[in-house]
Amino acid sequence: MSAIEETKKDPGIQTVSQTRTKKSKPSILTRLLNLLTRLLNLLSSVRFGVSLLVLLAFACMVGMLIMQQSVEGFDKYYAELMPSQKIVWGALGFFDIYHSLYFNMLLLILSLNIVLASIDRFPGAWIYISRKKLEASKPYILNQKQKAQLELQGDDRDAIAARVMAACRGVGLKPQATVKGARAFIFAEKGAWNRLGAYAVHVALLTTFFGGFLTAHFGRTGQMPLRPGETASEMSQLNYSLDEITPVSVSLPFSVTCTDIQQKLIKREGSIQASNTIDWLTQIKIKDETGEHDALVHLNKPYDYRGYRFFQASFIGMGRARNITLRLTPQGGGQPQDVTIKRDGSATLADGTVIDFVEFFPDFTLKGSKPDTASPEYDNPAAQLKITSPTGETKNAFAFAMELPDGAPVGAPVLGYKYRLQDFEKAPDAHILSVQHDPGSTIVYLGFSMLILTLCSVFFFSHQRVWMVIEERAAGVYEVVLGGNTNRNKLGFEDRFKRLTQAIGGPHLEGEES
Repeated sequence: MSAIEETKKDPGIQTVSQTRTKKSKPSILTRLLNLLTRLLNLLSSVRFGVSLLVLLAFACMVGMLIMQQSVEGFDKYYAELMPSQKIVWGALGFFDIYHSLYFNMLLLILSLNIVLASIDRFPGAWIYISRKKLEASKPYILNQKQKAQLELQGDDRDAIAARVMAACRGVGLKPQATVKGARAFIFAEKGAWNRLGAYAVHVALLTTFFGGFLTAHFGRTGQMPLRPGETASEMSQLNYSLDEITPVSVSLPFSVTCTDIQQKLIKREGSIQASNTIDWLTQIKIKDETGEHDALVHLNKPYDYRGYRFFQASFIGMGRARNITLRLTPQGGGQPQDVTIKRDGSATLADGTVIDFVEFFPDFTLKGSKPDTASPEYDNPAAQLKITSPTGETKNAFAFAMELPDGAPVGAPVLGYKYRLQDFEKAPDAHILSVQHDPGSTIVYLGFSMLILTLCSVFFFSHQRVWMVIEERAAGVYEVVLGGNTNRNKLGFEDRFKRLTQAIGGPHLEGEES
């Protein structure tokens, strides 16, 4: 048996090829580091970020095309869908896509991609700002797309350099001069900050994403019905689960007291429906640890307080009166007098009689022995009053807008006066305010504003650079070699370069390299 065969059979002896194979096999730590490196390269890839942005736009389109469960009327929309649509779209979370796990993960990964891509590429962009290329050789300059060689005559090189720098300033370029030996180098540029425009866009996108995340997860929208004199410290919010709606009470960091409600009508004699209304006004008083704050909520003018916004949402359409005007006729004879009383208010007459406005019935009727209203419309308006005489005697009375027969019991005098409802200001039973807490709205608006400004700065401006070398060719004759480039708007830079060469002057020379 040969020595080679014995070596192969002996398990204790390793060949050179086996030893090399074991040495070249990477360790677990090395493989983990390689995997982490590939993962970071993927996360910082621009292509990967663009792909994520396309997926995010697609998800937003799905949210716009498919009605979301928090939108009014979703129950009817959901009932009209086919069973297959309900199952598939519900399983994919399309009915509440902005709160789905994959949408939030998409936002998170895209934000991480933007951050990593910015970190990876920012140092290269910063070099244009911090380490400018102030000197360039003639071959480098003549290798630029925009280039020219000029011949100038002058007393000395410094005068020629001053002339070139003045021409640069004349076309909007900022020049810097450097002298080395027999050559003078001039570097001129415009819009160097444009190199950082992409990173400003990244900041704007991240700001918008962050604001949207705060709104989606911490925003609250509810309703608060308010009648004059009522106080509320919470709003009612609806939680949606497909076609199931559950009301939930949400506490507020302050209390809201309604002091008055008013409705401005188009036709005073018309109804209080929306079609006959110009504006709804709700006067409120907000109380918290800082004190009391008066506020007025209009239809098209919401009120903001501590990150909460109050809107006019709707109203309870039962007809009421904001104030009433009573005509009082003395029982013993004398001139009648008119008295105006606000809702839930009172008035004191000259003889000490006190009249309290207790209740208003738009369509007065009796249910048994109790006063009530037959409808919410102003068909038979009447006001219930409480009369207190100067001696302290108290009785109830009713004032009707319609003429009553002399013998009608409800029209009989009460504590010395007969009462007639002369006039009243129409108002609903209550206003319903929509209360919105959107912690991300300001941040989103800021992000959108930044995005518009930064995109304009990126696409409508450019970084333009020109290098120039001035060298004496003969006594009193100087050669100026200039060339430059731009990162965008090449036509605009070409026009500026032509104006620069014209401003410098002198005949053009044949291209030379040295």
